[in-house]
Amino acid sequence: MINEEIRDREVRVIGQDGSQLGVMPTRKALELADQAQLDLVKIVPNAQPPVCKLMDYDKYRFEQAKKEREIRKNQKIVILKEVQLSATIEDNDVITKAKSAIRFLGEGDKVKVSIRFRGRQITHTEVGLRVMQDFIERISEAGTVERRPLLEGRHMIMILAPKDPPKEVKENKVPAKGRPVREEDARNA
Repeated sequence: MINEEIRDREVRVIGQDGSQLGVMPTRKALELADQAQLDLVKIVPNAQPPVCKLMDYDKYRFEQAKKEREIRKNQKIVILKEVQLSATIEDNDVITKAKSAIRFLGEGDKVKVSIRFRGRQITHTEVGLRVMQDFIERISEAGTVERRPLLEGRHMIMILAPKDPPKEVKENKVPAKGRPVREEDARNA
């Protein structure tokens, strides 16, 4: 609540610099705020008497919005990509799926690896677990297991998270097209 929205009879007032101005009637506190060309803002409404502060409320709101924008800008949005395997998958197919998963992890995304058991395959979940373990070994350099393989109904699901990117990936510049520039390319340009 600010200014005339404050309906309490008395309030404890804090100055703009943080100094205590004491307990006074709300009308007098509003006059003080008006003289200083500031707003009277209730900051602790549940106290007895409520605590109000003299501040430039519009400037405060602007600064808060600016901080929130800055926080949102610096956030990394993690996307969950999925790689589907099967209990009877061939070795070459596992290699192809592992390459895709390594690429996703290299881009900073998490990877959900799932196996769907069809028909009687559900009775041999250990086969699916072996496929998952083999997959983990193949991508071990690019990512870590965030959630171990678990059976949920007819699906076995595991989640992989990217490892910290190596220093050369961190130091590379990202041009407008979104492809990292290698050091050799930068020197030749």
